[in-house]
Amino acid sequence: MILAICLIIAGFALLILGADWLVDGSSGIAKKFHIPEIIIGLTIVSIGTSMPELFVSITSAIDGYSDMAIGNVIGSNLSNLLLILGLSSIIKPVFFQSETKKYEIPMCLFFTVILMIFCNTANTISKIEAVILLILFCLFIGYTIYIAKKESQKEVLDISVHTSENKTIKNIILVILGIITLKIGGDLTVNNAVVVAKQFNLSEKIISLTILAIGTSLPELVTSVTAAIKGNSDIAIGNIIGSNIFNMLLIIGVSSLIKPIFFNVSYNFDLTILLISTIVLAIFPIIPPKNEMSRMNGIIYFIAYLVRSEERRVGKECRSRW
Repeated sequence: MILAICLIIAGFALLILGADWLVDGSSGIAKKFHIPEIIIGLTIVSIGTSMPELFVSITSAIDGYSDMAIGNVIGSNLSNLLLILGLSSIIKPVFFQSETKKYEIPMCLFFTVILMIFCNTANTISKIEAVILLILFCLFIGYTIYIAKKESQKEVLDISVHTSENKTIKNIILVILGIITLKIGGDLTVNNAVVVAKQFNLSEKIISLTILAIGTSLPELVTSVTAAIKGNSDIAIGNIIGSNIFNMLLIIGVSSLIKPIFFNVSYNFDLTILLISTIVLAIFPIIPPKNEMSRMNGIIYFIAYLVRSEERRVGKECRSRW
């Protein structure tokens, strides 16, 4: 039992370390080949911080733990919006750019609706639906490239990478080490989370919506909170929205393409909260104070996260009594 907990902690540490290496290496390669910084921020950084979710969900799907594969993504997206974006806004108000308000948040909302529909058709995300999700992911990447070309002179994301320190070979090694470390971390986390869950008689659903979701969201938490402290709203909001989109399209798409994911209808409650939270996010920029997520907005999100967590705890206690 103690060993399993220690291995879960080690798994989380490897996930975070692997994500850092992958982001640093990928950013260095992008700089080396003069890829616009907006693409680095909206794609590489978001994908990099979403790598823990990717490897945990893929490992869960391969091992037959469908509840963990889908629950990890839903829980992580809720943690990203309510907990991480909420805390970031409490620390310092987050400002929305025009493109974020008009395009990226509505796209995130649209993809959330698509995911809900796919989950509730035959209670399985099939390989055909997985292909559709991956196509949507490619279209989103195409969107970021279009924006990069359209605003090539405008620095949207400020990611500091010193060219002199980023040799191509070093960055390639960092990317490879990052991927390997993430895979090992994903295996340790999933396998030992199952052990702990069984010891405490917890369901896969509860463990995936709480421990795994928050643990794999740590890269987003560190990145967004740091960005908020430094006053870089673009990274804070862009990382969250980008990560949520990648979680729904890339991670669920790849996981269900490898092995169709069975959907437990009890997740509809959490999906509904995610949908409502995304709708509220779309409303924040158009109500006073406009074009920003104020500290009060952040407090609303953070309280909503605490209420949801408490509801889960109370719900589990009621079920255990029955």
